[in-house]
Amino acid sequence: MSLFRRRPKLPAALRPALEAEERVLAWAFVGDPGGEQVLVATNRGLWLPGGERLGWHEIHKVAWSGRELVVTPAEVAQERDGYTVQVDAPVRGFLLLEPGELPDQVRTRVTRSVAYTSHHPLPPNGGVRVVGRRVSGVDGLSWAVRYDARTAVDAEPIIEVTDQLVGSARDATTPSV
Repeated sequence: MSLFRRRPKLPAALRPALEAEERVLAWAFVGDPGGEQVLVATNRGLWLPGGERLGWHEIHKVAWSGRELVVTPAEVAQERDGYTVQVDAPVRGFLLLEPGELPDQVRTRVTRSVAYTSHHPLPPNGGVRVVGRRVSGVDGLSWAVRYDARTAVDAEPIIEVTDQLVGSARDATTPSV
């Protein structure tokens, strides 16, 4: 294999409608190579078959089995003052027979979007993860929380503590002037 061998360009008919500052980093056919569906990683997110783009900050988890890329998007369950409460959206799996650099690019970009993460136990037997993520093309961080199972997410004391935890995280990551 040649060191300088380049992967073929994404066919124009399969190219998603990119934004002005968006560029393709990697792509792969879903299913049979040469098919009609592709996954496309850009600097802004992951384009899924059908024309939907998940921003890197909107992907909670990603796993690569060697043949299948499994993506767990985050779904907003509640909007609160300065942050969102997120839960897992339905998992989506994509068979990639010739994945190229796509799985590595996806993992790298999702990981790089996380600027801050911290888990905190909550009484009586729950917990919350506070996450600050970079959003491509946006200054500052986007804040979200994910509650552990068995956490009383709507209890007023839990909401108050969560507000304080997010506020402390925001203060800790805001550069002093």
